[in-house]
This record gives sequence, C-alpha cells and structure tokens, in this order.
Amino acid sequence: MGEQPHGPVLSFLVRHTWLTMRAAIGAELEMFGLTVPQFATLMMVRSSPGMSVAQLARSVGSTRQAANEMLTALERNGLITRAPHPTDRRTHQLHVTGLGATRYEQALPAVLRREAALEEGLAPGQREAALSWMAAVTAACGAQDDCG
Repeated sequence: MGEQPHGPVLSFLVRHTWLTMRAAIGAELEMFGLTVPQFATLMMVRSSPGMSVAQLARSVGSTRQAANEMLTALERNGLITRAPHPTDRRTHQLHVTGLGATRYEQALPAVLRREAALEEGLAPGQREAALSWMAAVTAACGAQDDCG
C-alpha cells in the first residue's frame, strides 16, 4: 500500500498533526491540572463571556453532552460558572472564575513555549502560510456548509 499518485489525503495529515500537537500540549497542561479541551474552553469563554453550552460545543466540534461533561469538571474545580440566561431560561451562560482566569494565565506561557518549540524547524514564512491555508479552508467549509 504505497502513496496514491495524487499524494496524501490532506485531511488525514491535518488530523495526525493535530493529534500529535494535542499530545504535546496536553503533556504541558498536566502540570496545571488541565486537559487540552479544558484549556480551550477557558480560552474561549474568557474571550466570549456569557457564551452558551451549545455555542461552546459548536466551537470545539463536540456534542452538547460532551461539552456539559467537560464543563462539569471545570465547574467542580471552581474554574467555570454557569448562570441562567436572563431571557432564555433553557440556556446557561458560561463565565470563567477568577481562579479559572489565573489557571489559564499560568498555563498559557507553557502552551506558547511548547508551540514555539514545535515550530523551531519551520522555514521563514511557513507558519504564516499554514495559518493562511487553515483560514482559507475553514472559510471554504463555512461557505459550503459541508465540512463537518
């Protein structure tokens, strides 16, 4: 089973890259008592206070049930709070607590250092090209509404 004449399937290479990066970042986050999804949640809720569980689930590409389970752990550890939405009683708004903000701020430099170490071998312009490619594919998926 060799490589196909047209080359590798990019979506599988992206997934493999993500999984290996996730493992590397996850190892950094262990010392802060966080998982990658928990760190991402703190980052997103910090930048969008009051977001709903459904919005969070869409942002991380998970189900509401999986997001709720992860949020329960963050809430139990005092890092996130859920408050009733003022106009929609079926919805809860998410907020990062002071402890959650502190934990995120403590973990962020370790994550950024690890990402920088992973990027050390890149040629000039490769990071920017990768970011541009990812943004273009994300936009195309949004326009086509069939990428996930």
